[in-house]
Amino acid sequence: MWDQLWPRLSQVQTVDDVITAFQEGYPGEHEFMPYQAPRILEVLKERTFPKRQKARINFLADSLAGIGLVSARRSRDICVEDRARAKRAHHILRAELYVECSCGYKGHSLNYSCPDCGTAIPEWLVPGWSLF
Repeated sequence: MWDQLWPRLSQVQTVDDVITAFQEGYPGEHEFMPYQAPRILEVLKERTFPKRQKARINFLADSLAGIGLVSARRSRDICVEDRARAKRAHHILRAELYVECSCGYKGHSLNYSCPDCGTAIPEWLVPGWSLF
């Protein structure tokens, strides 16, 4: 969609131009929200508007994500904070199983093997092994 929309958006000067660009360049025109047109124009005219295509798409999307409830700058900040929070989200670093090995060890495994003798746990013994 961007390939049809960007040539029109790059030429806009007024809010009416933005609306026209979306109506002509966006096949799902009924999904466009005309009340966003002033904000779109504002974002397109920012001096920090990126030069590369993917960066432009993300910049515009992040700027409009606040749906007018916050400024375009604050909307981008919220998106950055949310992405950072997602990267910091807790995740499992290591899973252990309780094993009874032929060497006599009874306890938690270490990296899917016996910590004493190093015998690996067979794949058929661990349900869903392919996930590891």
